[in-house]
Amino acid sequence: MAHTSHTSLEDFYQEMTKKLGKDVESIFPKGLHKDIGHFNVFDIAQTIEKIRMTSEMPYNRRKYYKISLIRGKNRAEYADKIIQIQNNALLFATPKVPYHWVPEDPQQSGNFCVFTEDFFIRDRVHNGLQDLPIFQPGNVPIFEIDDELADEIQLLFNKIKKEINSDYIFKYDLIRNYVVELIHYGQKLQPASKLSTSNDASLRVVSLFIELLERQFPIETSEQRIQLKSAKDYADRLAVHVNYLNKKIKESTGKTTTEIIAERVIQEAKILLKQTKWNVSEIAYALGFEEIAHFSNFFKKKTSLAPLEFRT
Repeated sequence: MAHTSHTSLEDFYQEMTKKLGKDVESIFPKGLHKDIGHFNVFDIAQTIEKIRMTSEMPYNRRKYYKISLIRGKNRAEYADKIIQIQNNALLFATPKVPYHWVPEDPQQSGNFCVFTEDFFIRDRVHNGLQDLPIFQPGNVPIFEIDDELADEIQLLFNKIKKEINSDYIFKYDLIRNYVVELIHYGQKLQPASKLSTSNDASLRVVSLFIELLERQFPIETSEQRIQLKSAKDYADRLAVHVNYLNKKIKESTGKTTTEIIAERVIQEAKILLKQTKWNVSEIAYALGFEEIAHFSNFFKKKTSLAPLEFRT
């Protein structure tokens, strides 16, 4: 398995400058300081212009949050479900849950905004984005909406676009309020009902499981730590039952979910033991073990060597 990492905001802006044919300075929000997090807003028609039909939108699975109003015929693939959107959709994206968004006609319009958790630090409405129902793992964060509601939401995006280009000293406080309003629009909606089980649902669930697994690597600092450690952790993120995930993984790979997780952890453990000077305790912590003894026993069971024996 190859290393896969999250796409950062820097990577996002590299993509956007290519799509829009502009430099970073021209699309970076005016008056935004690092101490208030990050926020920006874009027109979908401009960013999708050069993307071929049926290709995946290039800013799906990222380190930041995204809210999109997308107007056009589209398909969303989320874990073992397919959601067909015939006209308008409101979509909430979180770094926790991967999905694919596939435009199905060239007439796409709307807006999307991207923001970090830090952007809401000064917002006392809630304790954090991850605590909000709309961003909880296990939800299907895609809502089909009618033209009237889409027009209402478009007005909010228009206000955001107007403010982000203004010189108003408190504009990001105002924008934050608009984003909270967008979030409440989503939380009042019911999940999109046009769900169907795909013939290749098994392959997609396996693919998304592998993607979530690989997202946690490489371990680059001793403070970094993997968060998903068990089959249930992955099933919760994918909004499927753990028995369903285990069955599909076994059918596709011939291995259990636990075996695949363990193989990847051992692979990373070997890399860290050979390529870093971290002590075994630091490596154990980074790989999700609470006790160094548990890691040592796990490593020896899988390799027949103690961690320090392998290192030497």
